[in-house]
Amino acid sequence: MLFPDYRARRLRQNPAFRRMVRETSLSADDLILPLFAIEGKNIKNPIPSMPGQYQLSIDNLIKTVRDAHALGIPAIMLFGIPEKKDPLGTQAYAKNGIVQKAVSAIKNKVPGIVVITDVCLCQYTDHGHCGIVEKGIIENDATLDLLARTAVSHTRAGADMVAPSDMMDGRVMAIREALDDNGLENTPIMSYAAKYCSAFYGPFREAAHSAPRFGDRRTYQMDPANSLEAIREATMDVEEGADIIMVKPALPYLDIISRIRDEIDLPMAAYNVSGEYAMIKAAEKMGWIDGAKVMMETLTSIKRAGADMILTYFALEAAKELRD
Repeated sequence: MLFPDYRARRLRQNPAFRRMVRETSLSADDLILPLFAIEGKNIKNPIPSMPGQYQLSIDNLIKTVRDAHALGIPAIMLFGIPEKKDPLGTQAYAKNGIVQKAVSAIKNKVPGIVVITDVCLCQYTDHGHCGIVEKGIIENDATLDLLARTAVSHTRAGADMVAPSDMMDGRVMAIREALDDNGLENTPIMSYAAKYCSAFYGPFREAAHSAPRFGDRRTYQMDPANSLEAIREATMDVEEGADIIMVKPALPYLDIISRIRDEIDLPMAAYNVSGEYAMIKAAEKMGWIDGAKVMMETLTSIKRAGADMILTYFALEAAKELRD
């Protein structure tokens, strides 16, 4: 296949040709919208580092979920911001916790959308870590029961799927067993399987009030230098009962998405995280890039790498672009 016998430009001559040979397609079906629920009424707190994103009281949350559903977005990922925090993160698994109330309200008002809940303790603990802390150590095994209780409480409130993001060893198995023991065996688990200790989470931690009060998360989140470890983590989660696996972040880890895609045949998600979103928004504001085009190119690259679904704060904007 050498020039001039082969001319690659032949199939790039017009939009119809380009559509016919396009290898990767992006649709609203691929998108999951992350949302932040907060106590109160008629609250829509802008998140300064994430232009266009908000902390939403349940009434405003429902409005946004309705918009997402109308655009064909099939699912949301729900994060909660409690009024009170304590060492054990008790509001994470409280019957009247913010996520539990928000899930119930959403499923009542917008039953057609899939509600996925983030299962972690960092937003709910006063120390900001994803597990129980004893003498400055994040205790793995002692945390598993609380994560399982959180997952069960979310599902009882009406969540369609739970997504553990804590990166404690064995948490998928603990959650799977707890769901099954409570007659919730049909609830899928989307596991944050390869979640890296990334600098791209900064805006999220502002939005969710979840920055650790001491130390960092390197003892449980993955080293950004490692790729074989991601295969081990994903394989372990599959063996423990995960139904969907996730790579987080997305753009700096497209190689990890591709590699896991080659190794594992379960559906795979990728999280286009807050820092990735914020960089594009900042460059767009400065007039350095065409924000809409960069957004679509970014999401297409994640899909091309092998992700079946993309969690992204761009979901509403991207769905509108795809519709229009």
